[in-house]
Amino acid sequence: MTLNPLALAAILAMTAVTYVTRIGGILLASRFSPRGRARAAFDAIPPAVLAAVIAPTALTTGWPETLAAAIALMAAIRLPLLGTIGVGVAAVVLLRAYL
Repeated sequence: MTLNPLALAAILAMTAVTYVTRIGGILLASRFSPRGRARAAFDAIPPAVLAAVIAPTALTTGWPETLAAAIALMAAIRLPLLGTIGVGVAAVVLLRAYL
């Protein structure tokens, strides 16, 4: 295995850009305190990202995953996040075993 200098330079550049943007976001966020609609928008980001990650898997892999996502969605109405994750994982395991 040889080390390609161009690939190494690309990896290092991507690493630097990733860390600069993350640190920049943290520094920018620490300078202001959002209120009202901006606060609501920032609070909606984590569930939106979670839905964007889970939805393709839940809707394209098969019935057990789709049903487990529906069960987890119903559990999310009453349970905290950790409980919802536990219900979702248990539902996937059981539905894959029996469907």
